[in-house]
Amino acid sequence: MHGKRDVIVHGTDPYNAETERDALAAGPLTATSAFYVRNHGDVPEPADWRLRVDGQLERPLDLSLATLREALPEHTVTATLQCAGNRRAGLIAIRDIPGEAPWGPGATGTATWTGVRLADVLALARPLPGARHVGFEGADLSPEAKPPQPFGGSIPLEKATRPEVLLAWAMNGEPLEPVHGAPLRVVVPGYIGARSVKWLNRIELRSTPWKGYFQDVVYRLLPEDDTPAPGRGLPLGLVALNADILSATPTEVRGYAFAGGERFVTRVDVSVDGGTTWTQAELLDDLGPWAWRHWRLPLDLPPGEHELIVRAWDSSAATQPEDEAGLWNPKGYVNNARPRLTLDVPRPT
Repeated sequence: MHGKRDVIVHGTDPYNAETERDALAAGPLTATSAFYVRNHGDVPEPADWRLRVDGQLERPLDLSLATLREALPEHTVTATLQCAGNRRAGLIAIRDIPGEAPWGPGATGTATWTGVRLADVLALARPLPGARHVGFEGADLSPEAKPPQPFGGSIPLEKATRPEVLLAWAMNGEPLEPVHGAPLRVVVPGYIGARSVKWLNRIELRSTPWKGYFQDVVYRLLPEDDTPAPGRGLPLGLVALNADILSATPTEVRGYAFAGGERFVTRVDVSVDGGTTWTQAELLDDLGPWAWRHWRLPLDLPPGEHELIVRAWDSSAATQPEDEAGLWNPKGYVNNARPRLTLDVPRPT
């Protein structure tokens, strides 16, 4: 687990690592060996694994992985996952955020996920009329939670019954690795990575959102002068429009752009003069509605210092905030400011 290549390790207990820029730039799909890892406890080793489905439903279920694979049709979705703390390092540079990992731009990645649709499992369980949310509980016990508890979270039932939401047992065509949630994980396209709960062993139909520590206290956007507490701030769900520069030379700049929820990337602009003028970049492979778009722009930069800025636009005509100064928050979430890079082109010798 700790021998993964192309990653920057932020901690080993629990293990947390982000993808190097070069690995993100290598192609539209992120290699499993380089895919970011966000853990809140040790990787569990579940024995005699079963999936329990209970709560506000007519028919509680107790399923083995073999039953899931044999009883329901298999589906594959290409989806980008992104941690809510992606690019936190930019906010830490403004003001320190004690106790939080200094994630750079690599707490994100795109993979193909294979499993069964959550909607098909819920159809077997027959939710009752009062059910409004679907909760997920993993097998991992987190000592950082107060009190210590398994990682968990929920999404609205309306989203849970969409065809893109999977209970996945494979990633990029191979069985899930333990560090990525084996034997089964949730994949919730368009939502922050925290909702794609790993090591899933329980699904609960609920009338209210999940009240566990990681949804009611953590993964919430707080005002600048607030501190985490149950129910404070705004619960994070849909991923905000984001983009970053993955590689830049005097002749070409490349990167990615991603819009969460039902939105999709429509345009990426690049400035090489600090925002005075902008040129539209080429959008590359379209992997579907739940995945990022890689982009590129040929350059012909003369010697000297150049400030590169990128701004993405989505299908709601929204673009990224101009800078990070106004985005600082006590947990360092949702840094989706326009990325900036100073490129110094040397003079010929």
